[in-house]
Amino acid sequence: MTSAEQHLPETLAAIDLGSNSFHMIVARLEDSGTLSIIDRLRMNVRLGAGLDEQGIIDQAAQERAFACLETFAQRIRDLPQAAVRIAGTNTLRVAKNAAAFVARAEEILQHPIEIIGGREEARLIYLGVAHGLAAGEGRRLVVDIGGGSTELIIGRGMQPLHRESMYTGCVSISRRFFNDGTVTARAMKAAEIEAQLVFFSQAANFNASHWDEAIGCSGTIKAIRNIVHDEGWCLDGISFKSLKRLRKALLDAGHVDRVKLAGLSDSRRPVLAGGLCVLHAVFKALKIEQMQVSEQSMREGLLYDLVGRITHHDVRDATVETAISKWRVDAPQARRVTDTVAELFDMAAPQWSLDSEQLRPLLRWAATLHEVGLQISHNNYHKHGAYILQNADLQGFSRQEQALLAALVLSHRSKFRSGEFKQLMKPFAKAGAQMCMLLRLAVLLHRGRTEQQLPGIGIEAGKKALSLTFPPGWLDEHSMTLADLIREVNYLHAAGYQLRFE
Repeated sequence: MTSAEQHLPETLAAIDLGSNSFHMIVARLEDSGTLSIIDRLRMNVRLGAGLDEQGIIDQAAQERAFACLETFAQRIRDLPQAAVRIAGTNTLRVAKNAAAFVARAEEILQHPIEIIGGREEARLIYLGVAHGLAAGEGRRLVVDIGGGSTELIIGRGMQPLHRESMYTGCVSISRRFFNDGTVTARAMKAAEIEAQLVFFSQAANFNASHWDEAIGCSGTIKAIRNIVHDEGWCLDGISFKSLKRLRKALLDAGHVDRVKLAGLSDSRRPVLAGGLCVLHAVFKALKIEQMQVSEQSMREGLLYDLVGRITHHDVRDATVETAISKWRVDAPQARRVTDTVAELFDMAAPQWSLDSEQLRPLLRWAATLHEVGLQISHNNYHKHGAYILQNADLQGFSRQEQALLAALVLSHRSKFRSGEFKQLMKPFAKAGAQMCMLLRLAVLLHRGRTEQQLPGIGIEAGKKALSLTFPPGWLDEHSMTLADLIREVNYLHAAGYQLRFE
């Protein structure tokens, strides 16, 4: 057993902060690298139901969420940060007060929360579902209907091939068309048409001609599977015919409180009509006749992705390598800057009390991609690069991580934009500016784009200051680097930072 394997955490946990429910899963990491589930918790928080027309999560929904997280926190409080992943999805993607909510939630959980983009959510969903299925050669369509979004993924084996996240879900449709619980034929038809319009643009890419098997997962689809099975309408997954029977049962009842169906839980009742309309639209738009149902979903995907990071099979590494190729990054120059910034970080991090485990890889990836915007334009390429990193579909990266990468690339040259870092999530705000100082120096030291070895450089890091020590006479022999350092002193001074060198 290697030393890396000896230090693997024994227990891992993943939390999915969904728009309808919050889920936590706890697992034991076996020596073989497999996971054994030891605990599951689910609470119907209905966070998305508390999202008002101004995009604010109301106080009642927040209190339900925080009460749930207090319970979750008791289970993960003693776990190291590297053993826990917490992801927020659609409601936290769109809520205007998401930052304040996340700050309070992190205080409760004592672990960072990632807000993930829709396509990243889709990737994690597929990863979770694929690990629960037998190996097969065919293509699979995976559908996950959440509270505020629906993810569609086509994949083969463990590899997702096409991913989309559509802005419609069981909570949003239920609130819009069945808010008081009344179910009418007119409202049902309007809800189905609206959902079909959402999926219409993707129908050609995800219809039955592109896959061999359809698989559904997560709360809405599992709840409908339970109902149609217990009612005897479909004993193998979900058929389109069984959806029509469920639709008729809801219309006959006329109100969700009067629905009497085997397998229907009280927590699912308020969003059943909306969830059914979305699933009906998916079946119709993608020409699905039969859907199997997986017990695994995004939370399991979070766990498997976490295992990859722990065992140094981080999908983010592959994402960066793909970006290098796609954007024709000068790989030798990227390597030179990356190696130097890593050395500077290793010297400065203990003095600044930076979290090396979390921040060092992010700084290396930013250094590797700092010239990603050059393929668009040599003028202001740092701005183009920042836009790419902020908005591209970067598998494995959370939105906060992408925001950090973008801020680092934006400020790696010319004006030091300290305000960009103040807008980042709390763990990245102060550290991001410090990391950027190091990145700027690494880029500066390799301005010549040659393989010439740098000398040993000493570094002392203060609160908003850096002092560099070069070997005697080295700067006199490298006048261009000296001129760059003098200019850098002025750039940093204008932003309230201090650079000294000798």
